[in-house]
Amino acid sequence: MKKALLLIAFIHSLAVFAQKAVPEIKVPVFSFEQKNFKTESGVTLPLAILYYGTYGHLNAGHTNAVLLPSHFMADRRGYEWLIGPGQALDTSKLFLITTELFGNGHSSSPSNTPEPFHGPRFPIVNIRDNVDIVHRMLLEKLKINHLKAIIGFSMGAQQAFQWAVSYPKFADRIVATAGTAKTYGHGIVRLEGQIAALEADEAFKNGDYLQQPKKGIEAFSVVWTAWLYSQEWWRKELWRSPSAPDLTFEKVLNEYRTNFIPGADANNLILQMHTWEQQNVGNTIGFHGNVEQALKSISVPFLYMPSQTDMYFPINDAIYEQAFIPTVIFKPILSLWGHTAGAASNPADSTFLNNTIGKFMNQ
Repeated sequence: MKKALLLIAFIHSLAVFAQKAVPEIKVPVFSFEQKNFKTESGVTLPLAILYYGTYGHLNAGHTNAVLLPSHFMADRRGYEWLIGPGQALDTSKLFLITTELFGNGHSSSPSNTPEPFHGPRFPIVNIRDNVDIVHRMLLEKLKINHLKAIIGFSMGAQQAFQWAVSYPKFADRIVATAGTAKTYGHGIVRLEGQIAALEADEAFKNGDYLQQPKKGIEAFSVVWTAWLYSQEWWRKELWRSPSAPDLTFEKVLNEYRTNFIPGADANNLILQMHTWEQQNVGNTIGFHGNVEQALKSISVPFLYMPSQTDMYFPINDAIYEQAFIPTVIFKPILSLWGHTAGAASNPADSTFLNNTIGKFMNQ
């Protein structure tokens, strides 16, 4: 039973699921510091810190690097479903860089930044801010001025789109799974509902809490869970495990409610949701808010893999966007696993993702 419930939590957090999938991989962690980092909102952080991990070895010419930007509240281990023997990314040949978003609790976040930007006073950062500091890290610290590929899931896919528009020749090819170039109105409404559920807890105290607002985080987690998988996933009870025949719906829901993102900080959660909300490649300098024109500017091969049943990034949004990308290869993931299909949350989707991305990488 404990093993089955842990698996539910792994699928839900995705990054932890990946760690269990390939436990033998050791990932060194590094940091990059940038003084007086000016965000797009106009606020300057006296010190911005980016955390990242690496797999494999950078070759002498610095030509074998692949960037894997992280997704919501994930750490550097969020892509191990793609890494290793028989997977799409071979670390004997490639140097993989996994970066962590602002607000995940390691990179600069409301929880770890001193005043005057601690907690709710941390400035809103957008996807372009995250891409900006990673770009600086690659150039200044790793001395990498070109990538073989950028591969991103969810908020990582948002970053992949932004790289394709902001730095159109920086990578040879780009992959986006279960994520779009812009967060549209319905997605913003969903995120605002999840933020409201968290902030409704009296213990939240407008973000100046002394202890984590437990009830608010649990309410947020339940609302989040409702959107995570498809309705048919729930109807078919695909959460069932043969190794745990006594697992019930009530136990599954309670596991999500109480263990969605273990140790999460409320202000960090809110910051990353605001980052998610704000993404629009059309707001890149030169495109005047026009997402279609920004997508038309993409010039490198672009593998776009939405999940057919994703309710975070609905497939109709992806169908709309792909029509404007001149270089697109559109390969929907035919899955009942909703948003999580984009991060290989089950064996069938893992096989499809690895085979498709592997073939794309080798073209």
